[in-house]
Amino acid sequence: MTGSRAYFDHAATSPLRPEAFEAMLPFWTGEFGNPSGAHVESRRARIALDDARDQVAELLGVGPGDIVLTSGGTEADDLAVQGGWEAVLATDPATDPGAGAGPPVVLCAAMEHHAVLEACAALARRTGAELRHIASDADGRVDLDALADACDPGVRLVSVMTVNNELGTIQPIDAVAEVVARRSPGAVFHTDAVQAVPWLDVAALTATAHLVSISGHKFGGPKGTGALALRHGATVRPRIAGGGQERGRRSGTPNVAGAVGMAAALAATVSERDATVARVAGLRDRLADGLAARVAGLVESGDRADRVAGILHLRVAGVEAEAMVVLLDEAGIAVSAGAACSSGAVEPSHVLASMGLDPETSRSGIRFSLGVATTEDDVDRALEQVPPVVERLRN
Repeated sequence: MTGSRAYFDHAATSPLRPEAFEAMLPFWTGEFGNPSGAHVESRRARIALDDARDQVAELLGVGPGDIVLTSGGTEADDLAVQGGWEAVLATDPATDPGAGAGPPVVLCAAMEHHAVLEACAALARRTGAELRHIASDADGRVDLDALADACDPGVRLVSVMTVNNELGTIQPIDAVAEVVARRSPGAVFHTDAVQAVPWLDVAALTATAHLVSISGHKFGGPKGTGALALRHGATVRPRIAGGGQERGRRSGTPNVAGAVGMAAALAATVSERDATVARVAGLRDRLADGLAARVAGLVESGDRADRVAGILHLRVAGVEAEAMVVLLDEAGIAVSAGAACSSGAVEPSHVLASMGLDPETSRSGIRFSLGVATTEDDVDRALEQVPPVVERLRN
């Protein structure tokens, strides 16, 4: 809780970890060198950048040369989807649309974050590729049967997120990889692991994927930092041309302070993960059970056993999510609604729609996302304030 407020939007962004702040301080002041130079200041910056890359690589289970530092999860997703696609087609010219076998196919889960959905849509518009979306089951997991039906030898890129950002559902990454390898052997498999890092062993969970995206500010690193991990010989074509940094895969002067802070936050997250997961899962369950006992017509989305500890998604019958977000904010509680959009209009959640829910139900979803800073007092405040807000909206 911050002052008189309770923050339940850690899945949107998390507070900066003190370890990250301390690690970055020197690179905001005296250690300002450009790591691409040849003098002493540049060499010191280069050493710091290399050390940060080594740490991120080790914690994600890849080699240092298999990490591309980015400006965040969105750029990492775009580089994976569009840059990964270009790399696949560059090594397999027979997949060119002019080859006579029909356009190559890009495939993604319908529940993906907009960073992936829009990257796939932009790719289809730009290249003429066929875009296929895969529905979810009733618990918010990708439908493996639908995935198998959609995969064929023409598929060249598949993207399925590791953890859904709205529901917190953990996706069956190994099973997805097996389907893709069996049905679409020429495809590269990308997973957006942005929401997984605080709660799961991403190195192990995503070991069968070719491309893995993460974002620093989701686990206590600074905003504007992220990374794309490459596995199994996969590569990407650059989306940003210039000086050829990041081994030619992403040009631009590296954000040394950001990389150092992200690495420090990732190390702290991994070292404390087991204890954090156990504590936060208890807080989430207490919040869920307490609200269920106090609010009629409340439905918890997904099975707790298949969700990360930090996300509680609720559907509140008779309540429109956006109105609830506003009133809870006035009551000192920060939550989010999957229906929120940049224009301010209320739209059905595409994640809930992918599960086959109707538009009215898809407008009723509220996400409480907890993090390392969440306390018992935060839960107490939510249990006190949410029921009267629901009653007010229903009346």
